[in-house]
Amino acid sequence: MTRAETPWGTGLTVAGFVAAVVGVAIVVLSLGLIRIHPLLAVGLNLVAVGGLAPTVWGWRRLPVWRWFVLGSGVGVAVGWVTVLALALS
Repeated sequence: MTRAETPWGTGLTVAGFVAAVVGVAIVVLSLGLIRIHPLLAVGLNLVAVGGLAPTVWGWRRLPVWRWFVLGSGVGVAVGWVTVLALALS
């Protein structure tokens, strides 16, 4: 039995799109919550990411969903760094 070739081009494109959507969503929602109270933004981010992480982590071995996992992880990391940079400036 032969193993299928990994579709790197398509997969990384999907991962990039997912990272952009997730990153923008985190930045926009977090900046709105920071205006109310900074601890509210931190708390809701931790609850949301902490609640979704086990489900998303389980998808990492599925052929198509692994690209969504990669994009989600990158998007969350970039979103948090961006929010922190904007909040401290």
